[in-house]
Amino acid sequence: MPFVLKKMIAQERQKAFLFLMRELGLTQKESQRLIAKGRLLVDGEPMVKTSGEVEGIFELIDFEPISRGLKPCMVHERFVVFDKPSGVLIHPQNRNTQYSLIDELKAQFGRDANIAHRIDQETSGLVLCARDKESERDIKMMFQERDMKKKYLALVHGELKEVLTIEAPLLRKEDESAIVRMVVKVDPSGKASKTDIRPLKYFSDSNTTLVECSPLTGRQHQIRVHLFHVKHPIVGDPIYGQTPENIIRFLDKELSADERKELSGASRLLLHANELEFELYGETYNVKSELDFEALCLSHL
Repeated sequence: MPFVLKKMIAQERQKAFLFLMRELGLTQKESQRLIAKGRLLVDGEPMVKTSGEVEGIFELIDFEPISRGLKPCMVHERFVVFDKPSGVLIHPQNRNTQYSLIDELKAQFGRDANIAHRIDQETSGLVLCARDKESERDIKMMFQERDMKKKYLALVHGELKEVLTIEAPLLRKEDESAIVRMVVKVDPSGKASKTDIRPLKYFSDSNTTLVECSPLTGRQHQIRVHLFHVKHPIVGDPIYGQTPENIIRFLDKELSADERKELSGASRLLLHANELEFELYGETYNVKSELDFEALCLSHL
């Protein structure tokens, strides 16, 4: 498990964040964030103040990344790209999470390496990661300025014949009256969102279409919600297109793989981050996934 409990000893009374900075080589911000997250325990209780002091023996819940052998598909001196499998989290959900992509990144490239953007746990495909703090700032700024071009592949229900541009504002807001509160929805009060959809191949035997999706904004669940909005939900989507009761069963891990396949068409979400194009440090990069997504889709139908 990546999170381990470590005993630490401060020989004299001192600020806890200063001790962590010296012992672990952290910045002040990083050490105070650890304390704020409740990761430093004194007499078994989390320290509540980032300005708190330690003396003698105390404990730290530390993150020790583990590798399962997932190799990056591109390695640059400042950044790397992983082709993430479906089902792998980007970051741990909690201290009991056994494995996530951040494990691979930090295990292979060190403590300062960090993931610069996210894709859903169920979405497979390319994830750009920084190897140091400076490149992390540069990459996040690139995303903020929308200088990254992304292309996804998806298998959707029904026949989609023509190129389509979906412009529908998306809202993620807790709704106390709803059974499921976390689902993103199209709403006039939401944030402007735009996705270009291009049909690639129709499969008549399953009445599904392989499409290429280019999100021009970066909203959570954008492609999934937009395709559901135009009545072409992604095959295998356990949330968009399902009843609230079955969404709850999926989130509570009570929905079997066979039930999910019967309800949504596949046992995994058939959405894949297939291509990244960006400019960094004076060079233009175009990274494409090596996964045969069409073959994968057919194997799930």
